[in-house]
Amino acid sequence: MGVLVASDLDRTLIYSDRALALGVPDRLAPPLLCVEVYQGRPLSFMTERAAGLLADLARQTRFVPTTTRTPEQYERVSLPGPTPGRVPEYAICANGGQLLVDGEPDRDWRAEITARIAAGSVPLEEVVRRLALCADPEWTHKRRVADELFAYLVVERAALPEGWLAELTGWCAERGWAVSLQGRKVYAVPAPLTKSAALEEVVRRSGATTVLAAGDSLLDADLLLAADAGWRPGHGELADSGWTAPGVTALDEVGVTAGEEIVRRFLAGATAGQAVTVGR
Repeated sequence: MGVLVASDLDRTLIYSDRALALGVPDRLAPPLLCVEVYQGRPLSFMTERAAGLLADLARQTRFVPTTTRTPEQYERVSLPGPTPGRVPEYAICANGGQLLVDGEPDRDWRAEITARIAAGSVPLEEVVRRLALCADPEWTHKRRVADELFAYLVVERAALPEGWLAELTGWCAERGWAVSLQGRKVYAVPAPLTKSAALEEVVRRSGATTVLAAGDSLLDADLLLAADAGWRPGHGELADSGWTAPGVTALDEVGVTAGEEIVRRFLAGATAGQAVTVGR
């Protein structure tokens, strides 16, 4: 398989009920497939049409889920594929901090990325202390550390003080960290911890000749830039900031229908990529 597809999950391919953004009368809403259950409750969805297209895509390409979720959070997601119950050969979790190979964490990659973080960013504990001091309990619901790699807050987004995010972003940047606001979560991530770094490793191991990607947040920008072609939906952090780049298509669709359109674009791009590979 010469074509590799690396896609963000939440608010790119899969959507919570809050993020569906259907925008049509109930009777016209597309049929939905639940792809994640948490504590016995349905949590994330795709359109049934997107699920069928994704199964086709996984047959034709090397599909690599690429997410900020920890491995434990990722394992709750059951994505459609050519073989029910079979996990993708590669998956990128924890924003590139974990590379799963046939569902198992790769120790060599974890050691490599840990060394890069130590060389390029202040320790996690310093950032955690800063978040504890600046996150007001009145609008902060949770403070979490993910996989001993990065930290995030669950906040009441509308209640964030003016200038607070910019101030945190500047403080973190001076210390080799990046900040991203995604839905109700504020992420603080070491600058060397990127999806594109893990993607580069997957490309090296797999020998892929064409890379396609999609994502909606600031933490996906490097992933899109590393691909031969990329797509971002009409919602999310990148859309809100008007971010674009050569080779990246900004879609008009929002919500779960954007997820369906992204898979459709992946299939078209995979066909074109395979044709280029054959012609070489």
